Amino acid sequence: MATTAQATNLVEAKVRDSRGKNQARRVRRDGQVPAVLYGAKKDPVALSVDPKQIARILTSESGHNTIFDLQLENERTKAMIVDWQYEPIRGALLHIDLKRIAMDQRLKVNVPIVLKGEAAGVKQQGGILEQVLREVEIECLPADIPSHLEANVSELVFGAVLRVSDLPHAEGKLKFLTPPDHVVAHVIAVKEVVEPTPEAAAAEAAAVPAEPEVIKKGKQETAEEGAEGEKPEKAEKAEKKEKK
Repeated sequence: MATTAQATNLVEAKVRDSRGKNQARRVRRDGQVPAVLYGAKKDPVALSVDPKQIARILTSESGHNTIFDLQLENERTKAMIVDWQYEPIRGALLHIDLKRIAMDQRLKVNVPIVLKGEAAGVKQQGGILEQVLREVEIECLPADIPSHLEANVSELVFGAVLRVSDLPHAEGKLKFLTPPDHVVAHVIAVKEVVEPTPEAAAAEAAAVPAEPEVIKKGKQETAEEGAEGEKPEKAEKAEKKEKK
């Protein structure tokens, strides 16, 4: 298991007087990001924060699981990022949700799973390592949140499966909330694409029935018969008129 990333970041925030779309636009025009702080059984507080400070946290090793100091005008509290939104075209931060964190209370977070080593099923058996699960939900104290969980797959062969219950962790500190039998990774066989030989391709083409010409001929014959049937009738009518 990776060592816990201790938060040393400081984020300064200003309390906003009001909330709403117009207020949020004004905050963004001023180069800040609108945010909301909630948790610890306190009323939500509308804030504005520096996008550079938030981006530094999101791109750190522990990412959004980082516990940092949030400095308000008259209060300093531990907090973490629980949700964020980006502008789809320019990629600018649009909004941040922050949560107050009590260091003595366990919380639920998702942490990524990192696979280490080369699986024996890949190296010796020619298979492909497939990672089915890329993160796992855990419960722990804020100070014990790992940046990620590492799993060695060197011994993984065909027929063997790495499950959540196999992930290394400190007993008593971390509790897995993701079901223990969920598959994390396994080795699968390479699917071969068999190209048909020229003889097989020719035989397949020959086996495809051509469009039946009987139908076309039948239609033509029917039309010709109808045309030929009309000629005697017209000739007969002309003959009757001459007799009259």
